[in-house]
Amino acid sequence: MRIIRAADCRTTPWKNGGGETTEIAVEPANASLDDFDWRISMARFASDGPFSQFAGIDRSLAVTRGRGMALTIGDCPELVLDDISEPVRFAGDTPTSARLLAGPIVDFNVMTRRIRFDHRLQRVSTSTNCDFGDHDIAAIVAASGEVSLVARQGAVTLMRGDAAILTSSADAPCLIVPAPASACYLVLLRETRRQAGPA
Repeated sequence: MRIIRAADCRTTPWKNGGGETTEIAVEPANASLDDFDWRISMARFASDGPFSQFAGIDRSLAVTRGRGMALTIGDCPELVLDDISEPVRFAGDTPTSARLLAGPIVDFNVMTRRIRFDHRLQRVSTSTNCDFGDHDIAAIVAASGEVSLVARQGAVTLMRGDAAILTSSADAPCLIVPAPASACYLVLLRETRRQAGPA
């Protein structure tokens, strides 16, 4: 289990220059916005505007704080997203824009390069077993309040903005226990790249 504290996370400009995002975890380590395999981050939206476009990237998005926003993804009808909504998934190369409903928000983002990784994102607000299924990596991020994790190595507490990276081989089983009125997000990651076998 690798613990990432909020104080150690770096903040960088958006790809389109329209804001800033706090990078929580990225693979490979120190990868840029152009060459990551997967990336987990949180961003603060203070005004309406378009999203950066990422060719070949699949994205999932959830609102963690604020009154919410309305998303327009390609030609689809506007979708309202708030802090109790299920995460929404969309292609990073589809033109997408956001309209704030009532002031600034903070959102949670997961991005995977689709030829290399796939992901699943879910909100966790009650005690939940981390079920890796056929995924190899799990990232647990405390979005609000405290979250306790109980794994093979023992128990650890995540504060708001902290994260833990686990692998199915070393850390399963793991119990996720958010404190009352707290919530966190579970990201499951699976490599999709296949190595060519012998002819």
